This record gives sequence, structure tokens and C-alpha cells, in this order.
Amino acid sequence: MSGSRPTGPSDAAGTGGAHREGPGVPLGATPDGDGCTFAVWAPASRSVSVRLGPDDASAPSRLEPLHAVDGGYHVGRVEHCRPGTRYRYRLDGGEQLADPASRSQPDGVHGPSEVVDLSDHAWGDDGFVAAPLWQTVLYELHIGTFTEAGTFDAAIEHLSDLSELGVTAVEVMPVAQFPGRWNWGYDGVFPFAVQSSYGGPRGLQRFVDACHQQGLAVVLDVVYNHLGPEGNVLGAYGPYFTDRYRTPWGAAVNVDGEHSDQVRHYFIANALGWLSAFHVDGLRLDAVHSILDTTARPFLADLSEAVDDLGRHQGRPLTLIAESADNDPRVVRPRASGGLGIQAQWNDDFHHALHAVVTGERAGYYEDFATLDQLARTVAEGFYFQGEYSPFRKRRHGAPSRDIDPSQLVVFAQNHDHIGNRPAGDRLSTLVPTAVLRLVAAALLLSPQVPLLFMGEEYGEPAPFPYFVDHGDPELSRAVRSGRTGEMEELGLPGRPLDPTEGRTRDIAVLDHRLRRRDGHHQLYELYTGLLSFRSTDPVLSRPDRGRCSASAVGRVLVQVRQLGHRLAVVLGNFSDGAHEVVLPEGPPGSAGAWVTALDIDDPRLGGRGLAAPDPDGGRISVPGFGALVLSWRADAPTPEGAVA
Repeated sequence: MSGSRPTGPSDAAGTGGAHREGPGVPLGATPDGDGCTFAVWAPASRSVSVRLGPDDASAPSRLEPLHAVDGGYHVGRVEHCRPGTRYRYRLDGGEQLADPASRSQPDGVHGPSEVVDLSDHAWGDDGFVAAPLWQTVLYELHIGTFTEAGTFDAAIEHLSDLSELGVTAVEVMPVAQFPGRWNWGYDGVFPFAVQSSYGGPRGLQRFVDACHQQGLAVVLDVVYNHLGPEGNVLGAYGPYFTDRYRTPWGAAVNVDGEHSDQVRHYFIANALGWLSAFHVDGLRLDAVHSILDTTARPFLADLSEAVDDLGRHQGRPLTLIAESADNDPRVVRPRASGGLGIQAQWNDDFHHALHAVVTGERAGYYEDFATLDQLARTVAEGFYFQGEYSPFRKRRHGAPSRDIDPSQLVVFAQNHDHIGNRPAGDRLSTLVPTAVLRLVAAALLLSPQVPLLFMGEEYGEPAPFPYFVDHGDPELSRAVRSGRTGEMEELGLPGRPLDPTEGRTRDIAVLDHRLRRRDGHHQLYELYTGLLSFRSTDPVLSRPDRGRCSASAVGRVLVQVRQLGHRLAVVLGNFSDGAHEVVLPEGPPGSAGAWVTALDIDDPRLGGRGLAAPDPDGGRISVPGFGALVLSWRADAPTPEGAVA
């Protein structure tokens, strides 16, 4: 039913801090009946007009003036302007530019903007509510390479597969309009516009609707720390960027200098727009450590407050997940306690420790990781670096994280960054044997934190996922190639990087979904589905409690002890090719019973080798090479529902 979910306050309504610094109407072009209201921030311009019509002479054009209002905004309603109309703004009678808050760029980043009505999609997701974070399993995908067609509609055809796999949320890499035919997504230059080659704003609405009808939440990756270089018009309108800081990818966003209130409003309005007009359930905030902010009231706190207010208004949970390299627990602490109020953040330490253990790599950031004890600490306490000296950074890093709930940390064995930031973009499936891939799956999906899978991981997709772009400026392409080579040399991994500007680099990243049904790959897929089912139904693992979770390394075996009330479980993972014996803990005080095997990744029903581990004997158990087990304490009670014995 169209409009079944309330949209909440407009981006001009505001809640806290700088969010009140809007023009009184939504930014961009908002159609209404036979007319359209335009609003743009251009504080240095004395006059702003909107030119309606295509760039060529295929149809007549007209120029309509806007009116200056407080805060440097220019606003006006134009009659006889309907959805589909192309337009540009004209600043002080001179340059004509696309709208910085454009919802659609059908002719690319160098073309005019298009008026779009986002309110008339006939939504079919009434009643859908995203699962809480402690029940969430994320699946990161890139629309452009998830299928050969690289569109939202093509991706919809595979959503039932993801639902059957057992993931609960799809995390979509950035879809903001970028230059050229393909891009990783982190070079977007129109943050409000949905990439036209993916299907534009209509395609995204159909995709989110289809996800919800499959029971899948949608988390959208957004980039608020920088914009790409080609086609970027924001700097011509106002001080969206600052030269006081610089990110590794270009000019930093101005969130703490002069006129930064309006810049904050722009990005907060962007966030609320994805959550309202597109029914997205959450946002993944890219590299928040590069949003440099010296104010007493950080931009990210303003953002989280606005999103919380919108969620209360709509009566549904809305989630922010931050990518942060700082190991800073303040990111997820409540605003009332001096934190940023973001619900969760990525935990790179888990990935680095796991990757270093199974591959033996020590280059770049893997220099800091080598032992199973480090992985054990990330399982039990969150971050490994909690203020200790980091040899890679050559300084102390992080802060204590044991008080962070495990549902506030997202962990992964692979993601777009740690695959793409390799010279050949090679996945773990091409670096380690299948037996190790199976152990990695168990280590990830049996951990207490929120797991994230990278597309194709569940069946051992061998296709690489290298960084790729399609810039129209040859000089910019040369700079990207040179910069990429320098980055890879600094990381220290062997091999010459693939050329990110060649079309083949994108083409080789496209998934082959047929592999999921083929021998070798299908067995791994069976393990992932079995582990996800077990995780969601086992009474101890399905609702983790950090205060009752401990982890340690016993030789080459990672031992987790998990407890919920009187229930107790032990998770074992052997990171060597030979069997290792482990002494099991005693059962709960005053409870007579015995340890029983609830899950064994070698079980044939999980695509395993059929080499079942022996039952515990006298409080000891032998864990097979690269094996993983879950043992449950049975005190005259049946095996936990959903367990695979």
C-alpha cells in the first residue's frame, strides 16, 4: 500500500544541534501536484535561478528565479514542473550546475538533475520490522558485481537465496551517483542521487521493498567523510569542504568550521532521506575516523540523535553502524554518557587476528597480529588493542572495550576493504584450503558479536574483488593508477596491483551464483546454512552475554565458554592440522550431568568429512585438525532445540 509507513519529520524539521539550520523545506527538488519546490544552499551567491529543460535543444527551456532566505539558502516554487523534468541551478547569472541534493542524475554526473517523486512507490512491506542487532547477521554486497547485469532488479532475483541462507540483513555498498559505468561506490559525488546504471531511485525502492518481503532488513553504506573528484559540484555552491584537514581520499568535509551548521544539515538530511523515502532500516557510516570534528557537540552525535528521533516517530528501530579505525568505545556509548550514540561499529581487530592466524601474513596492518591469544581477546573483550602499543602505528592504540555489548560490534572474516586492499583483490577462498575456510566460518558465526559475510563467502566464491573505477578524465585515471600502486607498496603485500581503470578489473569481480550448487562449493554452503541455523536456535549462542563469555587459546585451540542462566556451552576451534586434546570446564555448580556434542562441522549434514569427533571422555575431548565443535552441558535435559549432534 502506498505511503503505508510514516515518513517522519522532513529534513528541515530538525531535532538537535545543527539539524535546525535548514531552509524550512526539503533540500533539492520536491514535486507537488503540477509544481515543484526547489531549495539549495549557496551562501556566496546573490542570486540563484533554476533552469528547467534538457541541456540540448530537444525541448524548450525556461529560467525561474529562487528567493534568498536565512542561512544562505535559496528557495522557490515553480509551477508546471512535473517529475521527469531536467534542471540545473544558475549561480549569479553564470555557471549552470546540477543540484547538490539531486535525487536523480539519469545522464550521469556531468548531466542535469531530474525531478523525481519519491512518495508514490506502492510499498508492500507493511508490518516489516528489522531484527534487533543481537539477532542480526549481515550480508555485504556490491550491486554492480553481485550479478552480471549489475542492477537492483537483477539482485532481487537472488534475495530468496539469502533468506534461505539465514542472513537477516543485506548491507549494500554505496549507491550514490558516481562517474562512469562502474565504481566501488566510494567515489560518489551526488550523495542524494541513486546510481542511474543500478536502476536509479525507483530501482532502490523496489529492491528495499523486495528485501523486506523476504524478511531481510537493508543497511545502506553511506560516505560522509569525503566525495569523489569527478563531477563534484558541491564546492561551487559553498564551503562543504575544508583545507584545514585532509583525508586519504581527498578534501575533508567541513563539519566544524565556518558555515558547518549548514553542511551538517545537508548530510543529516541525506541520512533521514534514505531511512524515510527508501524505507532503509539502517546506515553503515564509512570511515568515521576521517570525519574530523573539534566541536563540543560532534556531528555524529547530531546525526545519531536525528536518526533516533525519526525511529521513534516511525515506530521502528533504525540503526547506525560506524566503520572506525580508532578502537574507540565512545562511538557506541550513549550521548548522555559522552558518547556518539551510534548503535554498533566494525571491529577490524577480529578480522586482522583471524586472517593472520590462518594465512601467516604479517605485512601492513597484519604486523600487529600473530597469535591465537589475540583472536581470543577479540572474542571475549571486543578490541585487541585497548590502549597497548601498536607496532604498525608506532603508538598506543584504542581504549578498553570489555563493557561494550557484543551486539555493538560487527565482526567479519572478509569484507570489501580487506579483499580489495590487496594487489589482486584475492579472497580468502584462494589463500587457504577448504578445511581452513570451514574453520573460519565456524570462528565467525559462533562468535558472540554480530557477524558479517561478504557476498559469495558462503560458497567459497573464487572471483577477486579488486578496487575499480571508470573515470572519464585520463589524467585522473593516471593519478588513480599511480596512487593505487603506492598504497599497495606501503601495505607490503606481494604482487603488482590490478589496473583499477580497466574494464576487465570490474568484470572479473562478478559473482558466479551457480557455484553454490556445485561440488566443493555446495558443501561449504551447507556449513554456512547449518551454522546460521544453529546460531539462531541454540539457547546459549542465540542471545550472547559478554559478561558470561570467556575465551582463551589452549595450544592451537580457541576455547570459548558461554553461559546463559544455568545453560552452559563450550565452543572449540582447532587452528592446526593435527588433533588436540582439551580439558573441558566443570559444569554449573551443583549441576550433575555431562558434556554432549551439539555441533560438529565435520558432520556430513553440514557438508563435512564425516570424521566425527569422539564424545568427551573424563572431562577431556580430542578436537580434530581444523575441526570445530560446540558442546552443551546436559543436566538430564534434551539436546538444545535446533542442535546438530
